[in-house]
Amino acid sequence: MGAALARAAQWTAAGSGTGTLEITPLNESLLNQIIKFVEDFSARHPREAAFVFKEPLEWKTQLDCSAFGNGYEITEATVQSEAKAKDGQSLLLLTKSTLRVRSFDQLSHVLQIAMEKKLKEVQACLEANRDPIVQILGPEYGTVEGEDRSILHLLEKVKKGGDPETEVKMKIFLLLHQLDLQLLNSSLKQISQDVRLNPAAVNNEVNLLKNFSEEGEDTVLESLEYTSDYVFSNGCRAPPWRQVHGEICYLVINPHDTDPLCITCSTAGVFLNGGQIDGKDHIDYERKSDVYKDIVTFLRERSPKFVENMAKQEYRFFKEPTYAKNFQRMGVVEAKVSGQSQSLHDFVEKKVGEKVKSSASRRAIEKKKLEPSMRWKNAGLSVLHRKKHITAKAARKDAEEDRRRSSTVSPKIKKKGNGISSESAKIQPASKRKTSARFNNVSESSSETEEDEEQPVRHHEGGTDLPSEYWGIQKLAKYLKGGNPTATVIALCSMKDFNLAQETCQMAIRDIGCLEVLINLLDTEEIKCQIGSLKILKEISQNTLIRHAIADLGGLEIMVKILDSLDRELKCLAAETIANVARFKRAQRTVRQHGGIKRLVGLLGCDAVGSTSLTPYQAKDTEMARCGALALWSCSKSTKNKEAIRKAGGIPLLARWLKCSHANILTPVVGTLQECASTPSYRLAIKTEGMIEYLVKNLSSEHEELQMHCASAIFKCAEDKETRDLVRQHGGLQPLSVLLANSENKQLLAAVTGAIWKCAISEENVAKFREYKVIETLVGLLTDQPEEVLVNIVGALGECCQESVNRSTIRRCGGIPPLVKLLTGTNQALLVNVTKTVGACATEPETMIIIDRLDGVRLLWSLLKNPNPDIQASAAWAICPCIDNAKDAGEMVRSFVGGLELVVNLLKSKNKEVLASVCGAITNIAKDEENLAVITDHGVVPLLSKLANTNNDKLRRHLAEAISNCCMWGRNRVAFGESNAVAPLVRYLRSNDPSVHRATAQALYQLSEDPNNCITMHENGVVKLLLPMVGSTDETLQEAAAGCIANIRRLALATEKAKYG
Repeated sequence: MGAALARAAQWTAAGSGTGTLEITPLNESLLNQIIKFVEDFSARHPREAAFVFKEPLEWKTQLDCSAFGNGYEITEATVQSEAKAKDGQSLLLLTKSTLRVRSFDQLSHVLQIAMEKKLKEVQACLEANRDPIVQILGPEYGTVEGEDRSILHLLEKVKKGGDPETEVKMKIFLLLHQLDLQLLNSSLKQISQDVRLNPAAVNNEVNLLKNFSEEGEDTVLESLEYTSDYVFSNGCRAPPWRQVHGEICYLVINPHDTDPLCITCSTAGVFLNGGQIDGKDHIDYERKSDVYKDIVTFLRERSPKFVENMAKQEYRFFKEPTYAKNFQRMGVVEAKVSGQSQSLHDFVEKKVGEKVKSSASRRAIEKKKLEPSMRWKNAGLSVLHRKKHITAKAARKDAEEDRRRSSTVSPKIKKKGNGISSESAKIQPASKRKTSARFNNVSESSSETEEDEEQPVRHHEGGTDLPSEYWGIQKLAKYLKGGNPTATVIALCSMKDFNLAQETCQMAIRDIGCLEVLINLLDTEEIKCQIGSLKILKEISQNTLIRHAIADLGGLEIMVKILDSLDRELKCLAAETIANVARFKRAQRTVRQHGGIKRLVGLLGCDAVGSTSLTPYQAKDTEMARCGALALWSCSKSTKNKEAIRKAGGIPLLARWLKCSHANILTPVVGTLQECASTPSYRLAIKTEGMIEYLVKNLSSEHEELQMHCASAIFKCAEDKETRDLVRQHGGLQPLSVLLANSENKQLLAAVTGAIWKCAISEENVAKFREYKVIETLVGLLTDQPEEVLVNIVGALGECCQESVNRSTIRRCGGIPPLVKLLTGTNQALLVNVTKTVGACATEPETMIIIDRLDGVRLLWSLLKNPNPDIQASAAWAICPCIDNAKDAGEMVRSFVGGLELVVNLLKSKNKEVLASVCGAITNIAKDEENLAVITDHGVVPLLSKLANTNNDKLRRHLAEAISNCCMWGRNRVAFGESNAVAPLVRYLRSNDPSVHRATAQALYQLSEDPNNCITMHENGVVKLLLPMVGSTDETLQEAAAGCIANIRRLALATEKAKYG
């Protein structure tokens, strides 16, 4: 650990002094690994965890005395552990703000107590103890340069043997050495991924900035100068004793809008130093800011004026792209011809549309070439010249001519990665792209069936009365296919001016073959063409047919590659377009297979999280994260993609963005989380990463879509009790109650009622809902709602009905009639919830009268015919309280024609829940003698006997109760014995469930009235099992056990008397 801290960790002090650890990504990674090591140490190595350090680890802590609990002696200003060392000293001592710890066990406890402060505590500990192994094992084990022989000395001591403390030391030393290697490897891997600056790169950037730095309002800087004119042979200007720290040079920069900045350029990046001291002779080398990748990035953060003026210089600031021979270059001056601006189509027809037949004519064009306006910068996508009205007749004529042309003419733009002339580059045929998109994923296509494939909507393509926009786009297509880079950008701008949300325009682009061209443009080196193409694709990919066409043509693969681009706008557009296209299974699979998930997760990693006022640079980062989250949201509908997002490290990044306050990024982030919350690993992460607090917070947002996704995430996560408690503790129940008032937004209402349903599983939450009048509101929503809302409303009422006061509230608010009416529905999930709720309400005699009057019991009985076992079980459970609380239950049951036979036949089911519920119903039916006689005739005894060999305690309990009640008729006791039901019942007494014991003892007591059953019980050791139950505090169990033993004893006495007289 000492070597890692000395060599890999980044310390803020550049000069003399001990320095402090700053929370850089590298340091944070090292600290988290150390935290995990210490937290797990006690569990993995209990013997070593008890080892007492040679000297305590001592540091200034942020913890106060109140944070400590059991195991510690707490006074006003002191805390000491009850655990002591052999010398009587406490293993942990806190005095004022100084903490001294003398074992790993106590270190682990401190981290548990620190919770969210654990990172700061470990940081403070390591800053105060630069080589902690010295305190732990002694100075002879300290980190040294060169050969470390301490482990050899330890081995010699172990060989001499006898000292158990030496063995413990040996193991601790090896564990710490292993941690050291792990930290060094981790830091090396992270450092190797960083882009390193060199003197040549810094010099080039400085010279470039100097070209645009002088006095004047439009320059990017007032001045930029080196602090030293002397250049060493390696290109550095920093003194040699600073070069060993990786420093290259020092610059003094004078922006237009801030004080002069003195910066250090090093191999690790650019940062603000302490400035010049004592005139210009000395520099304070201490780092005063974050490290940035280059000077421009640093200035973007520090000077808004620099960003503004650099945008004006953008065409000159960046090197102009070169194109193939004989094509016009992009310029920076206004396009003017004879003092008059030409229209777009005049320009295109004169400069691009006509074919060049000779070199003389080409030279003539070169002389007369036009250069785009400054207003075309930043992809030039707001077109200056507006298109003229194109008559439908002329446009149709041009379109017919265009169809006769070869559809393989490509944009005259150089392709990436080769030097082939653009004229020879052809658009890849759609059939080939389709093959590559569809058949390279054979290995897993058949296994991913979690959602249905999106079916493209087929539109009628016949019609002759098409609007002028359709023909206008078709006319633009030939310029898009045959133009040079400038004309291509202009054509893209013109096309963007059409209403691309209109289906006619979308179909025109598809029908004329423009999709292939737009996708081909993505694979060029010209960023403006890529941006223009993506802006159009982003709009038209809202159409289902076009989404499928883009996927077939291989567009997704190219967009995934674009995510590696250095241009932020390009990455944003690519991610947004992926978000639109990846709405069906095959597209989601394609994104994953080509590494898109990892790249999209990478877009979420930036430092703008939590910032209230964003710099322009941070705003772009936030926009990039928003687009990445949108794409992940679309992709997360696939189960395999959810797992890929998790493996790519998406969960902590989503958790970070959940803390921000910008609704435009919160919506896709929460949307992704709620989509992924269907898997257990995400639900656990949402709970442990502290996301519930922020989901609850955003329930009070002004944006209904965000509220909906937050409620939906809570709905999916609240199956877990801890999560339900967290929702209550963070005050989430009240905003859920308030959102019930918004009954117009059905999607929001479905999510909110679902969250209330799951939260109501906890009794403490039900008490809060009762306080907020939620039950009355839910009853009022039982009519005129979609089924998905009703399922959740009825589910919530079912959970609330477990308390008598809530059942009375539902009856008082008129909730019983609509609930009974819902029993006639067909929605499976709704029927399960309705039967549960009606059954719970039926435990109240007053409510049972209403249910019976509305013919609710007959409706419940008819649901026993439903083929869904969940509905069968729920209906059977609901019938139990109905029979219990009906005035003339026996007559009511007999009035259902074929009802008793239906119940008995359900004992043939294979579903354990159905069997348990039907046994419960038979227990209540058998209380009426006539009904018992009827079900006996239907063969209830052999069917119950067949179920006796079960290990399910729930089924055992209700089966034993049913057998007990069925023994009351005729020779059923004998029949159970003949059906071999007695011996398995005896084994039920070995269960750990007291309710099984009570039901079984009652059944055995009834069966023991038959002598043969007594013999079977005795042979199976029933007396030994029943004797302890005679002393039970449960009177019913006590009496049944004693009665059964008494019957067995009486039989034994009668046998002895008969035998011996």
